[in-house]
Amino acid sequence: MQSRRKLRFRLLISFALFGFGLSALFAVASLYVRAKVEDQLVAAALQADVDQAVNKTIENPSQPVVSELVKAWIKSDRTLYKMPLAWQNLSTGVHDMYESDDSGRIRHYKLAVRRKDGVIGFIRYDISREDIGKRQLITSLVASVILFSLLSLAIGMWLSRKVLKPVTELARRLRDFRKAGRAEPLAPHFADDEVGELAQALDEYSTRLTAMVERDREFNSDVSHELRTPLAVISSTTELLQGSPDLTDKLRERLKRIERASRQATELIEALLLLSRAERRGPTRGEITDIAKVAADVIESQRPQIRDKPIEVELLQHDSVTVNAPASVLSVALTNLIGNAIKYTLEGRVTVQVEKGRIDIIDTGPGIKPEDAERLFQRGVRGEGAGGSGAGLGLAIVRRLCDLYGWDVSMRPRTDANGAIASIVFER
Repeated sequence: MQSRRKLRFRLLISFALFGFGLSALFAVASLYVRAKVEDQLVAAALQADVDQAVNKTIENPSQPVVSELVKAWIKSDRTLYKMPLAWQNLSTGVHDMYESDDSGRIRHYKLAVRRKDGVIGFIRYDISREDIGKRQLITSLVASVILFSLLSLAIGMWLSRKVLKPVTELARRLRDFRKAGRAEPLAPHFADDEVGELAQALDEYSTRLTAMVERDREFNSDVSHELRTPLAVISSTTELLQGSPDLTDKLRERLKRIERASRQATELIEALLLLSRAERRGPTRGEITDIAKVAADVIESQRPQIRDKPIEVELLQHDSVTVNAPASVLSVALTNLIGNAIKYTLEGRVTVQVEKGRIDIIDTGPGIKPEDAERLFQRGVRGEGAGGSGAGLGLAIVRRLCDLYGWDVSMRPRTDANGAIASIVFER
């Protein structure tokens, strides 16, 4: 999952982490180099001092031992017992020693030992003062790391503001355009750099998109106007023909089917126009639709699909439900759902059930797989075993209409028998 933090915040954190990491690395390197060099210098000086003391004692045993650095002792094999027990078996070299003083505090010192011709020399160098100096150095380095980190943070804040100023300005103008609902040219407000190229690309994209939307609106308006006229003619003509007294019952039924088909086409055109404009029309125009009444009309219009199939279609109304939407929108949605239920049910029953805040279409067809329930609402996807010349657009249109009005449409397999259940929930 990608981070949603602002670009400036990420740049600021990068500067701060870079400054902290570089300062910490420098501090660790300084401590390591200091400790390494100090240890080598002290060891070399102590060894040279004890070697010199032993050589002088061998050349002139009566001369007192004098160390140029620290406290020293020269012993022979016979007098070695006078030295501390921990020293007596040490070999030639420089050793790190630890011992407790009278107060119980551990003292750290270095002991240089030299064994030659029965003479043993000891030089002790107390490095407690160096430990104090090391602690002071560590404190200074920690303070330096904190200081440099804060300095990096301050520099990062200043640089991020300067570097991201064009990007921030571009984002601000885009937010203003989104609030205002109209776009203005962006490129004139920016320099001829990468941000300026981005602004120009956005301007070109906006121009193409605006032109495409205008073409679609004009096309939809033209199609709406051109199609409504012949449909109105068909509707009025069938109405006049139905008033003729010499019509047979069979011919009168066919005229009713023509009238219903004309009305469905008109409703579909209106619904598609609403979708193309992303325009929700309903409560503001006072259009209150009775769901059960629309469902009954849709069932009646779908009866020719049944033909000779042994199917019974029934409407069960458990509650009176109305919605703030045009009847045409609800009719298009129910026509697709009820039509699919009748189409896929070879025998049995299709039940349209109206309850509080919802409508369910329950069939006894082959059913659907749970994993395919959501996929059926995608454009071009058809159910298994679908016949005819459908393009798989019906359920996609239903989903878009429901989204436009805030309804929840879904499909699921039945658990008590074969078949599927399609539902529209009007109150989420």
